[in-house]
Amino acid sequence: MIRMLLPVLMAIAGTGAGVGAALLLAPAPEGPPAAAADTPGATPPESAAATPEPQSGPSDFVGLNNQFVIPILDGERIGAMVVLSLSIEVAAGNAQAVYAREPKLRDGFLQVLFDHANRGGFDGEFTNANSMDVLRRMLSEVARDLLGAVARSVLITEIARQNT
Repeated sequence: MIRMLLPVLMAIAGTGAGVGAALLLAPAPEGPPAAAADTPGATPPESAAATPEPQSGPSDFVGLNNQFVIPILDGERIGAMVVLSLSIEVAAGNAQAVYAREPKLRDGFLQVLFDHANRGGFDGEFTNANSMDVLRRMLSEVARDLLGAVARSVLITEIARQNT
């Protein structure tokens, strides 16, 4: 019984730690909320060019508020859990654009992570360079689709796998 509860308890503790860290480390608001609408990159992604190249220059790194918990199925039961934290590199001054689109970003990232898990991306040596590069590239595509040109890349800041 405790072997089945351990991954769940670890996921809850990790999520709580991630939320606490995000609250402590979140940048102070840069101005009144009306200023966010005037920020370049806060425009809807429909007005952005299709798959633009990332720009050079200063960057902000925006950590998403909660960790992602991905179950790894072994037949019809959960064989492992992967917990990871993500940050998005954006052009300087565009952190609010990430927070404004965070629910859509989380949804897109979860779909990529579930697909990666279903293809066996978290099996075996899941942290090898090739596997991590493929995952980063897929996550970055989702970020660019939703944020436009302000999204430069997605960073995997923490990753852990707990077998049940």
